[in-house]
Amino acid sequence: MTIQKKLTLEFYQNLGKLFYAIAASDGVVRDLEFAKLKALVKQQWLEVDDVLDAFGADAAYQIEIVFDWLNEEDLTSAEICFNDFVNYKKEQAHLFTDKVKSLILKTASAVAYAFSGINKAELIMLAKLEMALKNI
Repeated sequence: MTIQKKLTLEFYQNLGKLFYAIAASDGVVRDLEFAKLKALVKQQWLEVDDVLDAFGADAAYQIEIVFDWLNEEDLTSAEICFNDFVNYKKEQAHLFTDKVKSLILKTASAVAYAFSGINKAELIMLAKLEMALKNI
């Protein structure tokens, strides 16, 4: 018997925080990083499950919405967003299957590489993410 783990809006919102943290880790979120994230949401994340938001849109779009909001408001540091994600992961560890963790790492790396390759701040944040995903 297999148990299906249903992802939630909160899950996708926390992914938005995480990917924002990766992009903002060097102090600047570039348009190319957001464009890469949007492409990956469409190509990869829409297929993960069929959860809808209150407006009937695929919940995976919450990744983009939260990322964009954090970037526009510029009130929350990358470190705070990253820590929010890690705390959520600890509370909801059952949602983080190997497939989901792999997709998170793939997306985070692609966002980091989107503008002129990866820099030191992004590399550090990616390493912290990899460690956080390994520790359940």
